[in-house]
Amino acid sequence: MDRRVVITGIGGLCGLGTNAASIWKQMREGRSAIGPMVTSELHDLKGTVGTEIKELPEHDIDRKQLVSMDRFSLLAVLAAREAMQHAGLSCDDGNPYRFGATVGVCGWGWGTVEETYRSLLLEGAKRAGIFSAPRGLPSAAASQVSMSLGLRGPVFGIASACASGNHAIASAVDQIRLGRADVMLAGGSEAPLVWVMLKAWEAMRALAPDTCRPFSADRKGVVLGEGAGMAVLESYEHAAARGATMLAEIVGIGLSGDAFHVVAPSIEGPEAAMRACLADAGLNAEDVDYLNAHGTGTKANDQAETAAIKRVFTDYAYSMSVSSTKSMHAHCLGAASALEMIACVMAIQEGVVPPTANYREPDPDCDLDVTPNVPRERKVRVALSNAFAMGGMNAVLAFRQV
Repeated sequence: MDRRVVITGIGGLCGLGTNAASIWKQMREGRSAIGPMVTSELHDLKGTVGTEIKELPEHDIDRKQLVSMDRFSLLAVLAAREAMQHAGLSCDDGNPYRFGATVGVCGWGWGTVEETYRSLLLEGAKRAGIFSAPRGLPSAAASQVSMSLGLRGPVFGIASACASGNHAIASAVDQIRLGRADVMLAGGSEAPLVWVMLKAWEAMRALAPDTCRPFSADRKGVVLGEGAGMAVLESYEHAAARGATMLAEIVGIGLSGDAFHVVAPSIEGPEAAMRACLADAGLNAEDVDYLNAHGTGTKANDQAETAAIKRVFTDYAYSMSVSSTKSMHAHCLGAASALEMIACVMAIQEGVVPPTANYREPDPDCDLDVTPNVPRERKVRVALSNAFAMGGMNAVLAFRQV
């Protein structure tokens, strides 16, 4: 069985806003949320920048469920609830065993791990919190989404570092294409703004001291952020039968591994994933109007991604619009490509390419049209989303106007 898969609802929250509409408004206006972090307990880390969610939206999640949730699970649940509401759908409308969820994360419950470490080793507590283990599991977000919404179909977590969001969406598409589900909640979530995580990234000398400037010659590295993005995926037949508004169709998936290096980027791996995505979608290079780049803001990654794009799209690479929205919401790790899914869907819906913010100086090695600083009106029929992870795990999705 090979069924068409459409997106009928989106939800999200990050430093740009606490719902998908506010995130997109800031994206399309090119407003960066990156700045000094003030709400996290960062101990001896000084002058650290990132994108924090300053205040969560109001919700009615029961306190008994809240105590069993790390922050990354809570963000996923809030985004999933919004997506289901946007889709005008609930499990009560059908068989809950045909509704599932896949949620990607880069790691686990960072806040729970750090809280447990500090209480046991630094403060002398005799035992860990009763929910420390289930709160910290990488699969916890998927479980909590399932419990919150009553989803009893395929439910599982995905952990493939910075490509986790796209891998989760790809896996959800497969469940529908193979007939295992009619509806899937899919996306990613991450809450990495804790001391141990930031110290680890600091040790790699990958963090920018000021802001994220993808593809700009003066870029200085990655900026981390927290957030979640979720989409309601349905089979075309299921969505059409209930008269749902179809925001976009997921027409292509391309996956590859670099088999190269644990942190250094490859050109061949991303190239293979983009080619596989176009082939799966039955698209030519010239069919793509917008490419949401992985665009982390490091020297090596941006150069390698540019080179890979040129190999795949050849001369047409200079004609399509490219941008990195990490310049605005920062690198939210497992949630990054899920937030970038929102950018692709809304670019298709509104015919606006969100810009690469904070861009200052052209780099001859990154010489594509990266939509610097100012959004561009352009009819977007097909958008690609790149996600490339440490360890060489690559996932590319193609979205098309329905």
